[in-house]
This record gives sequence, C-alpha cells and structure tokens, in this order.
Amino acid sequence: MAITRYEPWGLLSQLQKELERNAAEGSTATAEWAPAVDIKEEKDKFVIHADIPGVKPEDIDISMENGVLTIKGEKKTEAETEKEGYKRVERTYGSFYRRFSLPDSANPDAISALSKHGVLELTIPKRESVQPKKINVSAE
Repeated sequence: MAITRYEPWGLLSQLQKELERNAAEGSTATAEWAPAVDIKEEKDKFVIHADIPGVKPEDIDISMENGVLTIKGEKKTEAETEKEGYKRVERTYGSFYRRFSLPDSANPDAISALSKHGVLELTIPKRESVQPKKINVSAE
C-alpha cells in the first residue's frame, strides 16, 4: 500500500488544471455539492466509496472515458410546499459531479457499482499485468 504525502499546493495545482481543461472543453457541467469520497487501492482492484445519502440509483450516472472516471447525479429536493415551517435546512440538494483520473492498470470494462445505505461503492478491477517476453537471439 502506498502512502501519499499531503501537499496542499498540489491540490491547488490539480484544481487549476481541471478548471483549465473544463474551460478548454467548453464544459457546462456544474455541481451544487460534491460527495465525500474515499479511494482505496488493493492488490487486484481499486475501490471508491462516495457518500450520497438520499440519492436514488436511477439519479446517478457513472462513466469512464480516456482513463477518467466521472460520477454525476442529483439529490432531489422536497417540494417547496413541504419546506414551509422549517427553521433550519442543512442538508444539501441538487446536482453533484466528481471526476477521477485512474491509472492505466484500471480495467474500465469491468467496473461495478453498488448503492447501499447512502454509500456508492465502485469497484474497479486491475488489468492483469503484462509480463515481459524474452526474445531469443539466434546466430547464423
């Protein structure tokens, strides 16, 4: 298991690159909130856990393209008439959007997703490692 050093300036640099890339692509994706995630690497897979309480599975869209995993969806709010009388509203509603660059060892063809008790679990198996092939040289 690799331990990654926390580098706050690295996070800012990553955010700047993401903003520049989205601007270059003309992306109009916006998010009103972002689910907290944990990413774990195991011997044969990567596992991502995302907190998405109150989000129905049919309101989640997961895709992977060019090594980038995208999770987006929406937590729908209650009708406005039901909000009357509230003294405090702290829960977040609306759309969310998260993107993660995965290493080349991730197998995009075998990703599975499960939503259970407000946690989305994505399992991304690793590709079998390619072993170097020895080539014999013959003499004439």
